[in-house]
Amino acid sequence: MSTRLNDYNYELPRELIAQHPLPRRQDSRMMVLHRDRKKIEHAHFVDLEKFLRDDDLLVLNNSRVLPARHFSDDGKIEFLCLEKTAPCHWKALVKPSRKFGKGIATFIQGVRAEAGEIFADGPREIVLSDDIDLQHGGAMPLPPYIKRSAVVDRRYKAEDEARYQTVFAKYEGSLAAPTAGLHFTPQILGALPHVFITLHVGMATFRPVKVEDITQHQMHPERFSISPGSAEAIARARRIVAIGTTTVRVLESVKRRFGKIQASQGETNIFIYPPFQFRVVDVLLTNFHLPRSTLLMLVSAFAGRELILRAYEEAVRERYRFFSYGDCMLIL
Repeated sequence: MSTRLNDYNYELPRELIAQHPLPRRQDSRMMVLHRDRKKIEHAHFVDLEKFLRDDDLLVLNNSRVLPARHFSDDGKIEFLCLEKTAPCHWKALVKPSRKFGKGIATFIQGVRAEAGEIFADGPREIVLSDDIDLQHGGAMPLPPYIKRSAVVDRRYKAEDEARYQTVFAKYEGSLAAPTAGLHFTPQILGALPHVFITLHVGMATFRPVKVEDITQHQMHPERFSISPGSAEAIARARRIVAIGTTTVRVLESVKRRFGKIQASQGETNIFIYPPFQFRVVDVLLTNFHLPRSTLLMLVSAFAGRELILRAYEEAVRERYRFFSYGDCMLIL
């Protein structure tokens, strides 16, 4: 095991970062890791059922992404609106921040927006002249490694509204998609036993690890819920297949909090890294993650850091597509 940040690094050619989804959700490639044999296999997402058992239960995150990404009317400043703090006052991530220092004003949807204080955790306060809803009516909050101009973003707005959202998304609240679920179609999901939990992806997704000793990193809390029906099914299941790291964080948090999976709601700031002991999740489907990220640390805890880094090296050689709109990995 390692708690050094740089031990979770790898080299990734920029051209392997997927900038758009494939024409069809289900056409992603799927790398399969067999933990017991340290074996790497290459498949496609449509092969998923072949690697599952009849008594497996899939658990998926049905949080819905908020269209909370806005550009200033001149297209020069991007805002990701995190939360409303008071009437006409919002907390937002701003890019580039140097163009929106305290006291500077611009317009969003024709409404004057002035820069206020910087919050302790990094976002900027926005003060509006009119009380409009900045978590709706904007574009999908695509991650910063998807490099597009405001003009290009507007051209692909309809595509992103459909494809940066799972087909089973239900409860609004996320500022990023639970991307492992993006590969599913209604037909594929309908053929597999499954239940849903909810975790609203928030600031934890955007916050990089800045300390060399990763044990000193603090995760932002994120809201979750598990319904009575889902909790009962999960408790009965022989083997749990978590779809995405957000699902893992909910299940392992609840198990530690209550000693069992039960209906619950609240917040979690669990940070999973080696040598974490998993008590609920048996199999994990996930996308490929950024170097030095908390998500790469989570999958390293699940499969072993050495195996994960070897798998990522092979994914680069085999020209897999990386990150949110990219291919996936099944860890058995």
